[in-house]
Amino acid sequence: MRDKYRPQFHFTPEKNWMNDPNGLVYYNGEYHLFYQYHPHGTTWGPMHWGHAVSGDLVHWEHRPVALAADEHGEIFSGSAVVDWQDTSGFFGGEPGLVAIFTHHRNPDSDEGRPVERQSLAYSGDFGRTWTKYEGNPVLADGSRTDYRDPKVFWHEPTKRWILILASGQTICIYHSPNLKDWTFASEFGEGEGAHLGVWECPDLFELPVDGDETRTKWVMFVSMGSSPRHPEGSRTQYFIGSFDGTVFRNENAPETVLWLDYGRDNYAGVSWSDVPAEDGRRIYIGWMSNWKYAQVTPTESWRSAMTVPRALSLRSGGERVTLTQQPVRELERLRTEAYQWRDHILGEGGNPLSGMRLGCFEMIAEFESGEADEFGFKVRSSDARETVLGYDTRKQELFVDRTRSGEAGFHEDFPGRHAAKLELRENRLRLHILVDTSSVEVFGGDGEAVITDLIFPESEDQELAVYTKGGSAKLLSLDIFPLQSIRDE
Repeated sequence: MRDKYRPQFHFTPEKNWMNDPNGLVYYNGEYHLFYQYHPHGTTWGPMHWGHAVSGDLVHWEHRPVALAADEHGEIFSGSAVVDWQDTSGFFGGEPGLVAIFTHHRNPDSDEGRPVERQSLAYSGDFGRTWTKYEGNPVLADGSRTDYRDPKVFWHEPTKRWILILASGQTICIYHSPNLKDWTFASEFGEGEGAHLGVWECPDLFELPVDGDETRTKWVMFVSMGSSPRHPEGSRTQYFIGSFDGTVFRNENAPETVLWLDYGRDNYAGVSWSDVPAEDGRRIYIGWMSNWKYAQVTPTESWRSAMTVPRALSLRSGGERVTLTQQPVRELERLRTEAYQWRDHILGEGGNPLSGMRLGCFEMIAEFESGEADEFGFKVRSSDARETVLGYDTRKQELFVDRTRSGEAGFHEDFPGRHAAKLELRENRLRLHILVDTSSVEVFGGDGEAVITDLIFPESEDQELAVYTKGGSAKLLSLDIFPLQSIRDE
C-alpha cells in the first residue's frame, strides 16, 4: 500500500518532494518538464531542477536531475526557451536550449535577507546535459526582495527577448538581444488585482479571442503565495490586456480579480515555450497542491503531483473576455471503453449509475437544470465517504465538496466546499470531469469555471452517483471513460 494515493494519469516524481513546474519547453519532438525538486526528502528542501520528457504530454520519462546548487545558491523556479538564432552565442550558430532560473542564496546569519539573482544554463544535446553560464548571474537588483521566477520569451515585433519576474507584489519586465544582457523596461502590479500574498511564477503570452487570429489579447499569470489570514492558501490570478514589448496594460478595472482556478490545488502554473505554430495551442500545467498543507499530505515515498496539461483559450461574451481551460486532447488516448446515457430524467433518490465502480475515469456530461435546486455527481464514494461535484442553481455556482472525501485530518484547512460562479446557458450545464486516485478536476461550461482539488479516499471508495435535490433535472448526455494507468506496473 506504499503508493496508495499515487495518481494513475498525473505526473508525479518517482520519489521525494516536488513543487513548481519549471522550464517548460518543446524541442526536437519532446515536451520538457522541469520542476522544483528536493531529491533527498519528501518535504521542501534544497531546490534542484528535476526533469522529465514526453512525446505526448501523457507518458513521461524521468531523467536525471538537470540543475543542482552551486556557489551562487540553490536552483529556484524559472523557464526555458529554444534559442533558434543562437543569439546567446552558446551553440556555434545552431539552435539550442537555454534555461533561465533564479539562484537563491540564504543569508549567512539570521540578519540580512536571501539573495535572489537570475542565471543561465544551456544545453546543446536536446536537454540531456546542462552547462551553467560562466558569467552568472546575468540579472540582479539588490534593492528588491522576493525577486525570482523568470519567464522568458521571444517578442517578434521588437526582435528581442522579454523576461518577466516576480518582485514582492509586482512584476518586473526586462528585454535583451542575447539572453545575457538585460535592460529594465517597466513594472506592473501596483494597485492591480489581488495582493493577499507574495507574487510568484508569472507568465505572459498572447492568445486569439474566440479563435480569431486577427483579434488577440495578452494574458498575464501571477501566482500568489499562502497567507495565514486567508484559508484559500496559494492560488493564481490572471490579467488580460495588451503588451507592446515594453509595458503590459490591464484592460480591466484595477480592482478586478480573475482567478485561474477556484479549487485549492492548482498553483504556480506556467505554459510551454516553442510549441510548434502548426499545433497552435498554448498549453500549461500547474502544481497540484497548496502551500497550506503541501508538506503534510498523506503520501509516503513521494509528495505532490502536477495537474493534467491544459489548453488555454480566450472567449468573449458577458462583461469581459474570459480565459478558458480544457484538458489536452492527448489524454483521450487513455480511454479504454465508453459508457453512455442519453435523455435521462433525474429524480431525488434515483441513481442510474448505481452499481458502477470506478477509481480513475473521465466524464463528459450535459444537464438541463429543470426544477432542481442542485444536481451533479458523487464520486469516489462509499457509505462513509464521498466527493460531491455539483451545481447550485440558486447561487449559480459550480462546486466541489470534499468535506467527506476521505483522509483530511492532516490540516484544518483541507476539508471544505469550493465554488465558482457559473451562469447556465439556456438552463444547460456542460461538465468535463477528470477523477484520479487522489484528485478531481472539474471544467464547467467551456472551461471558464475550473475547480481542482486533491482528495484522499480509501482505495475501495469507487461508487459513483448522479443526483438531484429540490426537484428534477434532466441528464441530456453522459459519457464515462475509464482511464488506463500511465504507470509501469
